Amino acid sequence: MEIKKIFVAGAGLMGGGIAQVCAQSGYVVVLRDLDKSILDKGLAAISWSVGKMVEKGRVKGTADEIMQRIRPTTDLQKAGDADFVFEAIIENLGAKQSLFAELDTICPDHTIFGTNSSAIPVTEIATATLRVDRFVGTHFFSPVPLMKAVEVVKGYATSQAAVDAAENLCKSLGKETIRVNRDVAGIVLNRLNFPATIEAIKLVEAGVSTVDDIDKGMRLGFGRPMGPFETADMAGLDVGYNAMLAVYEETRDPKFYPPMLLQRKVKLGHLGRKTGVGWYCYDDKGNKLGPAG
Repeated sequence: MEIKKIFVAGAGLMGGGIAQVCAQSGYVVVLRDLDKSILDKGLAAISWSVGKMVEKGRVKGTADEIMQRIRPTTDLQKAGDADFVFEAIIENLGAKQSLFAELDTICPDHTIFGTNSSAIPVTEIATATLRVDRFVGTHFFSPVPLMKAVEVVKGYATSQAAVDAAENLCKSLGKETIRVNRDVAGIVLNRLNFPATIEAIKLVEAGVSTVDDIDKGMRLGFGRPMGPFETADMAGLDVGYNAMLAVYEETRDPKFYPPMLLQRKVKLGHLGRKTGVGWYCYDDKGNKLGPAG
């Protein structure tokens, strides 16, 4: 199947990143969110990122040429001629099902739906539609323009043709794909990463070490570009919390249960860079100031 028209639902960190790599790869992409202010903020972030990529010679064309391929909208009906839909909204089953149920009535029969869900099983989301055979997981990693991996997840009813089309599309965006042949909560990489992140939080809770020392140790000792707390702040503590909880609710394995310290931070609204405080504090430009108290 040839994919020409792409629709991205969600103009936040992940959705904006997906729209950016689509535009950088030559696709015209419609980027939709509920509110114009969210769209404007997302477009500003994309424009800054595209400018940096052009400046460093990592993409072809000018920043203006790339940005002109992104068509912002608040109208879901603009998905009416899409060949592929990337969804990147809040990690909440009800919200995702509601969106896809509506898209199912708008999009042509051939349209393939891809969810960026990091923890909710693809099949559960797909049941809100009448196209479970054309519903696939496309889990990107943040920041999308820099991270090469995409997990392509086959739901229990997903056709091989849909998996192949999603994989080929992601490769055309310059990504390396990881095929996931069984639909489980947390997919593959988060199933590996969550226990380590949870243990890091527990070590801080117990006073064994500090947030910044653990991050430094993971960078220097294991060659990671960012430590678990820096990564969590970038993605959003609420995103990580909801994803851990989704895996725990399916598996009932206590190693995935969100630690109390994380729960408290989420309830306080200390969600990371987007709120100015998470595991670290940030200035109004998103620059890290130091560990949060």
